[in-house]
Amino acid sequence: MATIMAEEVPGEVGDANSLNPESLGFMCGLEIHQQLATGKLHSREASTLYDHGIDEIQAMWNSAHRRLRAARGESGQIDVAARFEQRRNRSFVYYQSPNSGLIELDEAPPLKHDQDAVNVALTISAMMNAKPVGALQAMRKTVVDGSNTSGFQRTTLVATHGSISTPTGSVGIDVICLEEDSARKLDTKSVSDGEQVFYTLDRLGIPLVEIATAPDVKTPEHAKETALALGTLLRDTRRVRRGLGSIRQDLNVSIGAGDRVEIKGCQDLEWIPRIIRLEMARQLHFYRLANELRDSIGAPPLPPHRDSDDSDVEANVRDLVATKIPFEIQDVTGLFKECESKMVAESLEAGAVVLALPLNGFSGYLGTKTLDNEGAQLPRLGRELASAAKLAGVKGIFHSDELPAYGITDVETKNCVDALGECFVLCVAPKWQAQLALEAVHSRACLAFHRIPQEVRNVVIRKGSPEDGTTTALRPLPGGARMYPETDVPTSIIESTLWEKIKSNLPLSRDERINRLKSSDLSENQINALVAGELDDYFVEGISGQLELPTKAWASALLDHGVAKINALAVAIHLRESGEITREGVEPLVASAQIEDINTLCEWMKDEAANLGFVPADTGVVELAVSEVLKERADFVAERGMAAMGPLMGVVMGKLGGAADGKAVSAELKKQIERSL
Repeated sequence: MATIMAEEVPGEVGDANSLNPESLGFMCGLEIHQQLATGKLHSREASTLYDHGIDEIQAMWNSAHRRLRAARGESGQIDVAARFEQRRNRSFVYYQSPNSGLIELDEAPPLKHDQDAVNVALTISAMMNAKPVGALQAMRKTVVDGSNTSGFQRTTLVATHGSISTPTGSVGIDVICLEEDSARKLDTKSVSDGEQVFYTLDRLGIPLVEIATAPDVKTPEHAKETALALGTLLRDTRRVRRGLGSIRQDLNVSIGAGDRVEIKGCQDLEWIPRIIRLEMARQLHFYRLANELRDSIGAPPLPPHRDSDDSDVEANVRDLVATKIPFEIQDVTGLFKECESKMVAESLEAGAVVLALPLNGFSGYLGTKTLDNEGAQLPRLGRELASAAKLAGVKGIFHSDELPAYGITDVETKNCVDALGECFVLCVAPKWQAQLALEAVHSRACLAFHRIPQEVRNVVIRKGSPEDGTTTALRPLPGGARMYPETDVPTSIIESTLWEKIKSNLPLSRDERINRLKSSDLSENQINALVAGELDDYFVEGISGQLELPTKAWASALLDHGVAKINALAVAIHLRESGEITREGVEPLVASAQIEDINTLCEWMKDEAANLGFVPADTGVVELAVSEVLKERADFVAERGMAAMGPLMGVVMGKLGGAADGKAVSAELKKQIERSL
């Protein structure tokens, strides 16, 4: 249990970096979702991603149209998050990529767990010293946002009670799960009765390993350390996908005066401390605001720590708030018939209405946009209300603390005050949607008298990067009601022999890989680059294998060319270093190679080099060509000295018809110029 804090909760909201995690009762844990480099988890389809926009996809692939509804979990309850999503009046269009079939469309039962994916998940578990469960039992996790055609995500517990090391200290690993990735969202558009959301099924079903840490993270900076340690360990397996979107970090953050919030969208590790500190500031701000609001209605203040909350007191406050702030929506469309706001005018022309929600007693508490000392938006209730409204699909709201503004005039604002009171919220949208949005606004306004709600939030992203580290509400925090057993996937035992085999064949760690290369004559930068690029195994195989490639040349080749045609590259480097092809011939010969067998490649490449003029000229021919060029351009050499080397390289290479190694030509040119000066 967290320590009960002193009566006054310390900290400056406008200076998030100065907040003291320990004095605020800070708690934090991470959830990591990492795609595995295997086939799909329950369909045996390939885990291929297609980089197509919606306009391209529409002409290429078949589509299926669906509506989803929330189902009761094993407890008989409908999860709060699922219930909310169902009310958003959304339909879904799914484009069937080449790696999606009847299982992805939820028209055929899933297959048992892909064994390759299971083995990778068990390997990760062993690397974290976790304990595997006795059997794999897939569970259904209700998801009604359309990202799964079935309306649920399949999740399987693999192991528990692990740990990882970080510079700041050990972090416990509570659970390691294996689950399906969701469909990839393409676009959303408004329709007459709600929204239509477009997905592609290429990503749906790709195996994810989900790792949830214990709340052992001590500081925001420690969270970054933990994310880095987890990412490094996962990459050490050499069985996870790389690239944008292949790994996702979620943060579970709370302070004593607040409550647990799950933050998604933390893709950039460098932003993690900033995102956490801004969430700490947000929770502190709303704790203080709650006590101001409670004081305004004569309610007792919140204790400094949530563990001291009294359920009877909070129930009484809820009842009191319900009488002070009734849910009474008014249609004020008529007040905006001549509105100068382009957004309002265009919306009304399209059939929207202007609905208003009076918020008695909130004047001055909603706030206006203000920035902290590093340029992030300070928390304010008005932004939280707008965030709640957006969950219904509207673009935003207007509230009285910021009016007149946005094309809404003094006269229109006064008319609203006369009709609604000093504080109100306006929503311009189709009537059904405006009602749902204002219902969400009212709910969030009532919650302002209590601690912040437990919810899932998203980092605000602009142009692919966090805007300022602040977050916006995404959905209520799901509860246990959304989990129930998957009856279509058979339970499978984790055999002790398999577990022992995996533990005895764990992949090398990053440090072990670096130490393995230190006996070579490579530079530290080359070693780090090879390991970071997951090229070190290819390097070791090349220098110790059939061709016994030279270390520096092979390392440079791997770093320059990658492993797309690894055997052809190895043969080309071997032939170049043995003087059988020119340096200039490496790239074109590798590019045109279609053979995999090493011996056959050697013969083919020597023949092709001869045909294309990539066989090095002998030393005598090089010497003669350099000598002739220097005689022809003696004045130029006398004028430029050694600076003549660069311009004359091309001349000599041209004279030799490309049949010479550039390195050999350069050495000979340098030698003869130095001799002539």
